[in-house]
Amino acid sequence: MAIVIQALHELLSLHHFLYLMGGILVGMIVGVLPGMGGTAGMALLLPFVYGMEKESALALMIGMLATTATGDTFPSILMGIPGGSSSATVLDGFQLARKGHAARALSAAFSASMLGGLFGSVVLVGCVFIARPLILAIGMGEQLLLLVLALTMVGCLTGASPIKGLASCGLGLLIGTVGSAPATGELRFAFDTVYLSDGIPLIVLALGIFAMPEIVDLMRQRSTIADTPTLGSGWREGVEDTFRNWWLVLRVSVIGAIVGVLPGVGASTADWLAYGHVVQSSRQRDQFGKGDIRGVIAPEAANHAVRGGDLVPTLFFGIPGSGSMALLLGGFILIGIEPGARMVTQNLDLTFLIIWSLAIASIIGALLCIILAGPIAKLTLVKYSYLAPFITVLMFFTAYQATRDWGDVVALFALTIVGLLLKRFGWSRPALIVGFVLSSGLEASIYQTVQVYGFTFLARPQSIIILILVIASLVLALRAMRSRASADGTAREFTASRLPQILFSTVMAIAVACAIVSVSQDSYLTLVFPLGVGGLTLILLLIVIAQQSFGSAAHPALADENAYGPDEEKPIASQLLYMSWFFGFICLMWLVGFSIASAIFVGAFITAECRGPIWRNAGFGAATTGVLSILAFFLYLQYPAGVLEQYVSLPWWLR
Repeated sequence: MAIVIQALHELLSLHHFLYLMGGILVGMIVGVLPGMGGTAGMALLLPFVYGMEKESALALMIGMLATTATGDTFPSILMGIPGGSSSATVLDGFQLARKGHAARALSAAFSASMLGGLFGSVVLVGCVFIARPLILAIGMGEQLLLLVLALTMVGCLTGASPIKGLASCGLGLLIGTVGSAPATGELRFAFDTVYLSDGIPLIVLALGIFAMPEIVDLMRQRSTIADTPTLGSGWREGVEDTFRNWWLVLRVSVIGAIVGVLPGVGASTADWLAYGHVVQSSRQRDQFGKGDIRGVIAPEAANHAVRGGDLVPTLFFGIPGSGSMALLLGGFILIGIEPGARMVTQNLDLTFLIIWSLAIASIIGALLCIILAGPIAKLTLVKYSYLAPFITVLMFFTAYQATRDWGDVVALFALTIVGLLLKRFGWSRPALIVGFVLSSGLEASIYQTVQVYGFTFLARPQSIIILILVIASLVLALRAMRSRASADGTAREFTASRLPQILFSTVMAIAVACAIVSVSQDSYLTLVFPLGVGGLTLILLLIVIAQQSFGSAAHPALADENAYGPDEEKPIASQLLYMSWFFGFICLMWLVGFSIASAIFVGAFITAECRGPIWRNAGFGAATTGVLSILAFFLYLQYPAGVLEQYVSLPWWLR
């Protein structure tokens, strides 16, 4: 009990509490921006936590993760745009807003999210006491199989096609082998560059695969976020609705916590499971989808309870169950925390600090959202085109802080192209990120386990149970895919829309084949892991190509145009247009440096996309440079230097 109170006292000290508030505010901002989500928010925070004391870094990161889903509620209810974890909320929340009951829907959502977050914290407390005997019972071999289970569950449960999900995991594992081999130190896939000798930074990969594609889609929408900022009345009524349905909140919170513990399922799944549960368990179902307040309460409580469940495998087993948890695991490594048995023995104080951070952030986040709902609603009248250039500058700035090498900028641009294609053709980006994060640990675990035990660990009861779970997850996922495909139709015609995705899958298969050939001449301990992963991934990719070529028109492997609305015109052409903006920004950086290039990019983009007076748009650009200069001064940050600095002595605030 003493350690619990000590952790609370530590968190409530002014220094650490300010970091918690900073994380809460970042989480709300990231959540309000459509499509961003916790993965992008965590990628933005990671450069700042390096070198920070553990307690402050944990408060910052957990504060952000706890409130991202709370901020998601604004675009879901006010704009009808599904947030990262509030997609089911749109069905009834947006209908309530259209009827003039936005305030009631928002207050019900925020109060339900607060209760769900508190329930997740309670679940995490209970798991602290359960985890110790479980961790002690799991040896090196079982840890290896748990990693395999996590990969299969993430691959099978994210996305419409389990085969594509598993292939995405394989691609992530393969990308994770870039750099020096852990057993021998030999370089793999470095292409004679210094930058790739240490592998691709996690921050750059996450921004390129997740965040930047969302920014491109943000740019493509030139309208305002919402038509009107009117919230109406009903704040008190929404809170009363939540507490009147307390039994529903408890049930869906249990669903959310269980979903969180399962790797790869994620908050979006909990969202829909909770919504499905409330519809099926209700006697009066006619109003669902038309503005039933229970359709708001259920998904919001569930997707906040997920956070507590998500932290269980991440904290106690070092297994991230989602993209944001994978980045949180990277944050743990940056501040010197090793997940596992130490979290319930030597670092128990840090574990309870995380729990308190989650609980307090859930309460403060909900209250702040209620207080700031009016101003945030007015912000929805801002055009996307005004927000996009500022966010782009922030993304490039964040990426460069990974290694402070120009390779970060180039890698971000290249990975953005890959991320756009993955999103367009329905490939699981969370599965790729989780595979990347687990790659080095899985490779080292395989070598250590085989050297110590051989293959005798497979005969242990714990190992057999985990193997059964691995097989069960694969069988259930494949059966679900087969039943869905048969229900969708049996048409076998080849259509022109298949060609782009077949070409993309083929290019990935060729890249994997080239990687296999590239390592085939290396020493045994250097090649065995990428060779095995590459071989399995290549087989999965060939299966996907066969499904895309000969499968039914509605087969899950044929998800491409569904990533965009049917009324979208020439999405590839518009994506190329905005990628050319990024390319121009990089060229400007190379010529005049990051600060000056940012001012020119922001001013030029707003002028081209939003029109308006030149002097005002130039002011936006100058303000961007001013903010960058302040950050550089107080946080000792560095920005990409341009050719101009070699010939002209610039003032410190432009260097």
